[in-house]
Amino acid sequence: MSSDFYLRYYVGHKGKFGHEFLEFEFRPDGKLRYANNSNYKNDTLIRKEAYVNKAVMEELKRIIEDSEIMKEDDELWPPPDRVGRQELEIVMGDEHISFTTSKIGSLVDINNSKDPEGLRCFYYLVQDVKCLTFVFLLNKKVFSLIGLHFKIKPI
Repeated sequence: MSSDFYLRYYVGHKGKFGHEFLEFEFRPDGKLRYANNSNYKNDTLIRKEAYVNKAVMEELKRIIEDSEIMKEDDELWPPPDRVGRQELEIVMGDEHISFTTSKIGSLVDINNSKDPEGLRCFYYLVQDVKCLTFVFLLNKKVFSLIGLHFKIKPI
């Protein structure tokens, strides 16, 4: 895998249940790191690590390129506030972007922002990357469970 790619996404807030967040990153070597922290009902920190293959990394790069997020600027986006913050960092080749904005509650928040087109680009890219991440992690878990279920006992 090429060392010219990195993606990290974070969304979180500090509130009644402490620091609650979701964070994941894709590293150049294909390592996917995921963390989800919620203290609601005494939940605990969930951490997962897995390696994705070259096809997954290439699809991730394609999604990012198609989104045209690398052309955006977060200067007019709502700054993080008491509701929370989102961070997106991407390195692709010579380009390195780092965005920070508040949590987006709905498309109304996007449409009422000073840069609805740029924020919409960010919003949909984040949704796509989250889906890819969760599908990969879920499939890994499902295939692991299937493998355990169908293991043949040696005679």
